[in-house]
Amino acid sequence: MKRTLLIATLFVFASVATFAQKFAYVDSEFILENIPEYSDAKTEIDELSIQWQSEIEAKFAEIDQLYRNFKAEAVLLPEDIKNKREEEIISKEKIAKDLQRKRFGTDGDLFKRRQDLIKPIQEKIYSAIESIAAADNYAVVFDKAGSVSMMYSNPRYDISEEVLDKMGYSYKSRQ
Repeated sequence: MKRTLLIATLFVFASVATFAQKFAYVDSEFILENIPEYSDAKTEIDELSIQWQSEIEAKFAEIDQLYRNFKAEAVLLPEDIKNKREEEIISKEKIAKDLQRKRFGTDGDLFKRRQDLIKPIQEKIYSAIESIAAADNYAVVFDKAGSVSMMYSNPRYDISEEVLDKMGYSYKSRQ
């Protein structure tokens, strides 16, 4: 009998503890737009992207011009010169595509630069969230800016401003 009573008591306490979990959410877009380092990093990444895209477009424009010239002169050229020019165009196209992959590929220069600039900021945010969650005993902290779909969120549980405070940043007040 005592054993059954003990098991029932443990079950009740476990059930109460499960329902007592606290949840909170953050708006990472709000947090990021209030961190000057993020704005600077985003600007640098955008500028690099534009610069590299222009560089690649110039190479493809040069290849296009070479191809048009080749098509116009192909009838008059001997076979060996024709082959040489085709190889030159193919070689330049390969170089341009390799540069495009190097700059914008999945492990390209832009991706690496983004990692270098933004990952430390994300780690600071995560540390602040982790610290607040531990101090306030939150079981789960959601990000409403990400792919998590929230149909309703009570502003009372939004700890975004607290995260910015913890990180030492001032922020624009929400309307």
